[in-house]
Amino acid sequence: MNFGFSEDQLALATNVRDVLRTHCPPGSLRAERRPGWEQLAALGFFGLLLPEHADGLGLRLVDVLPALEETGRACLPGPVVETAVVAPYLLAEVPKLASGAVSVAVLPPGQAYAADADLADLLVVVRDGRARVVQRPDVRLTPRRGVDPCRPLFEVGFLRSEPLPAPVGPVLARAMVAIAAQLVGVARELLSVTVGYARVRTQFGAPIGSFQAVKHQLADVAVAVEFAAPLVYRAALTVETSGSDGCATDGCATDGRATDGFASSGAGRDASAAKAAAGEAAALAARAALQIHGAIGYTEELDLRFWLARAWSLAAAYGTTAAHREHLRNAIAGRRP
Repeated sequence: MNFGFSEDQLALATNVRDVLRTHCPPGSLRAERRPGWEQLAALGFFGLLLPEHADGLGLRLVDVLPALEETGRACLPGPVVETAVVAPYLLAEVPKLASGAVSVAVLPPGQAYAADADLADLLVVVRDGRARVVQRPDVRLTPRRGVDPCRPLFEVGFLRSEPLPAPVGPVLARAMVAIAAQLVGVARELLSVTVGYARVRTQFGAPIGSFQAVKHQLADVAVAVEFAAPLVYRAALTVETSGSDGCATDGCATDGRATDGFASSGAGRDASAAKAAAGEAAALAARAALQIHGAIGYTEELDLRFWLARAWSLAAAYGTTAAHREHLRNAIAGRRP
């Protein structure tokens, strides 16, 4: 049995990487709100998971994981996961999703603010195990401070909404796995940048990367990333094959109160394991990057800050690492939350 990615899956990731290197360089993060989106739409990125009757390709979540990692490596702004992963399962019949002309933001259960809601044409609100969609003209947005300048947060208010019939639990599980894939990409980029810096920064007449203490930090990050990535890949397979029973309704581990359905679900456990491991890997990569870069790592002038902020913000999205670990403990022990 081959557990590697196919040539087509890797080729898709390569195409996404090339587009983002050209159209979403670090400098664009300072000047644009949504760099690279038009080019990704032309590539067909936002229709990858849409069914064919909705002008999509009907791919599986696992098929697009390497491409999602690349969006993390590029620190791509905007509601990427919500538009490319959540929308195909909840809003597949909405016109122009495949073309990228319509974008979607999500207010997950247990979270007070919606990320990137200012860019969304549709807002999905998940409460009490149900999802509802709100049209942009019916949404009132209040900006709130967040750690990531490229992923702003908004308090949302609305008067009118429409219920969505699809089970929300499996959709949230897919979102968690997709966010975890982005976190793996963020961690890989932080590790790459930090290794490069350690090779050229000299101290005591030698590159700091030659010092054992620095090597150990970087090795720990590499191990954490390589440990997290297979968990993300496994979770993508299990949530894809679990159908509508893959996860509980309210929260799906995002609100700190897993339901019985989630605790007994292999797909739900795998999604939590992926999100927790990827969040820890990204947090470790961010900490090592700050320590090895030293004082310059804290400055706004250094592009590193975008990836640091993205690691921290995505680690808290769709459930914190601590919340997912709690769900895993309950699931393994067979305890009710």
